[in-house]
Amino acid sequence: MINNRRRNFRSRPQNNNYRRRNGSMNSNGGTNYNSNGNMNFNRNGSMTNPHNVEKTMIKFQQLAKDAQANGDPVLAQNYLQHADHYLRRYNELSDKRLDKSKNKLEELKSEE
Repeated sequence: MINNRRRNFRSRPQNNNYRRRNGSMNSNGGTNYNSNGNMNFNRNGSMTNPHNVEKTMIKFQQLAKDAQANGDPVLAQNYLQHADHYLRRYNELSDKRLDKSKNKLEELKSEE
């Protein structure tokens, strides 16, 4: 006997400690806030890894080229603005990295 009736979806109860990333509950009830107030915006640190920022910048540049080729200048400009944002972030990260290496070099010279 085949029953063609659709089954109702039964939701599971919410389990707050399932696959928790931070390992412990925070004092604010388990909700993570960055210093700028965004909630869980950048959980995996993708904006702090220069390689990921560079890949994202290249992706938006390619999307802008594709949009321009398809005759959509507004979308192309939007993608270029995103790429420009990631370029500025990439330059900021590379400047920080250079400053750290200069500081380490100065520390090594001062120890001698």
